[in-house]
Amino acid sequence: FGHLLGQVLHTVREQRDEKTEQCISTGGLELVFDSILQGKTGKRRIHRSPRHAMEMGVVLQPPEDGADVTLTINHCLQAIAEEEIESQVKKVGAKGGWALMMDPHSGEILALAQYPFFEPKNYRDYFNSPERLEDTKVRAVTDVYEPGSVMKPITLAICLLANKELERQGKPPLFDPDEMVDVAPGPLPGRLKPIRDPRDHKFMNMEMALQKSSNVYVAKMIARVVEEMGALWYRGVLQNIFGFGNHSNIELPGESAGVLPMPGKVHPNGTLEWSQPTPYSLAMGYNILVNNVQMARSFAIIANGGYDVRPTLVKKIVKPLPGGGKKVLYQRAVEQGDRLLPESVVAPLVRAMRYVTKPGGAAPKADIFGYTEAGKTGTSEKIINGAYSKRDHISTFIGFAPAVNPRFVLMIVIDEPPFAYIPGFGSYKWGGNCAAPAFRRIGLRSLQYLGVPPDDPFGYPVGDPRRQADKGDWFKESEALKKLYEKWNAA
Repeated sequence: FGHLLGQVLHTVREQRDEKTEQCISTGGLELVFDSILQGKTGKRRIHRSPRHAMEMGVVLQPPEDGADVTLTINHCLQAIAEEEIESQVKKVGAKGGWALMMDPHSGEILALAQYPFFEPKNYRDYFNSPERLEDTKVRAVTDVYEPGSVMKPITLAICLLANKELERQGKPPLFDPDEMVDVAPGPLPGRLKPIRDPRDHKFMNMEMALQKSSNVYVAKMIARVVEEMGALWYRGVLQNIFGFGNHSNIELPGESAGVLPMPGKVHPNGTLEWSQPTPYSLAMGYNILVNNVQMARSFAIIANGGYDVRPTLVKKIVKPLPGGGKKVLYQRAVEQGDRLLPESVVAPLVRAMRYVTKPGGAAPKADIFGYTEAGKTGTSEKIINGAYSKRDHISTFIGFAPAVNPRFVLMIVIDEPPFAYIPGFGSYKWGGNCAAPAFRRIGLRSLQYLGVPPDDPFGYPVGDPRRQADKGDWFKESEALKKLYEKWNAA
């Protein structure tokens, strides 16, 4: 297969174990399923005598073949993802990148691509080179980072969930998604510096806040949540519903559960993990470490209507029997998970996320021509030598398509894009400029391959005869939101 799915599959070393004569895996699925992929050596009794050098005896134990593991990966979608993630990393001149595609209804991983690639047949070259060793890992699983603004839909889901809990208790809601909220930079309790947006605004509602990725809005909303519901309730939703701080149990080695601060817990250096301004940071995707499988699962819950999913790479495991026939060791049962979020929480979130890829949003470059989609950008500073770097970033776009009854959740991560500003374009560090184009290309090719009929028949680029901008997906809604924003933010 060459580099196709290289980091996920891996291989076995040329040398075998000296005692058992068994193969030694180099990582990936080969390592996780080593015990069932390995066959068993047979045993035969052999008689020797002075006159007969060797006389074959009875077979005490016949040899057994190893089991076959059937994956959830679609090799065509995997090839598309690998082609496009390589193209985008090279185009922007980044250090690397990866793409994770998940079925939001089942949790099955459909594609998991990473560039630079890993060629399993040349494993020695990678393991003997400190510079290339990183390329042997599945970084979407092993690496954790602060996700940045892709956390904002989850923050607002928690705010909406708090409203539902207060309604159950017979209390008034914390906020109205249509509420006109003051988002001018200003002091917040516990912070020495005010939280700012990349561009200052005066007033926003929830849809504007996601469309334009407002830090101030989500910080103010989560402050209301913590004041009314408490820090432990907020943390509990992050962990128990969205799975942050927990292993996803994806079938790959080296998964990091990430870090989710705990109120009252003290760091070894004597400082508190959770202080007064911690919720503001969490709301914006900082002060928390996540892996990409956790994040994809969180968006799958939103995309599928609020139901739990378990991320997996395995459909079935079958073992050949010595006398013929097969034994099914594992068969994945696809059934709807428990409801984690009510429809009244999910529906307004999906609606708000649809503005992100339209004019006025943070990621028009993620708009999939001919189809509907919803998503969110993210840009976070990397921690280098214990301090935030102003030049090194992780740029992200995560979304799903079609927007209604989606076929996949797709997360694009670009590691360390160039810091330089490009006139007429902007900076590559922003997820809307760097990661969004790969989402568009992978999304379009994947939907076409899957045979999904276009659900935005007028949403095509300028110059395409099919284009009718005023009839395109979310045009009227975007125009109405634009007018309201301009009214609220007039000079």
